[in-house]
Amino acid sequence: MSASADNDGSDAGLDRLEEAVERALERVRDLEAKLGESRARVRELDGVLGRVTDGDMEPSGLLDRLRTLETENEDLRGRLEEGRAGVERMLAKIRFLEEQR
Repeated sequence: MSASADNDGSDAGLDRLEEAVERALERVRDLEAKLGESRARVRELDGVLGRVTDGDMEPSGLLDRLRTLETENEDLRGRLEEGRAGVERMLAKIRFLEEQR
């Protein structure tokens, strides 16, 4: 085998290795980001749990608040859908008027 043929194989192998290392580094960065998010969530939950166990917050009050927020979210989702439908109707009218020019 000639030196250039060996070099081409080495270059291709090196390229594949660099790509594999880059993918591994990207995965590590993703996992580090997720780990940071998880740690922040754990700190938040630890704080809430501490307030509940200290008596600053009542679990039943939290459940009531959760139910209220879920109901409000449902209402807001419905309003957003109505708003989107209204916007779509207006856009259809605008398109129609533009076509009539």
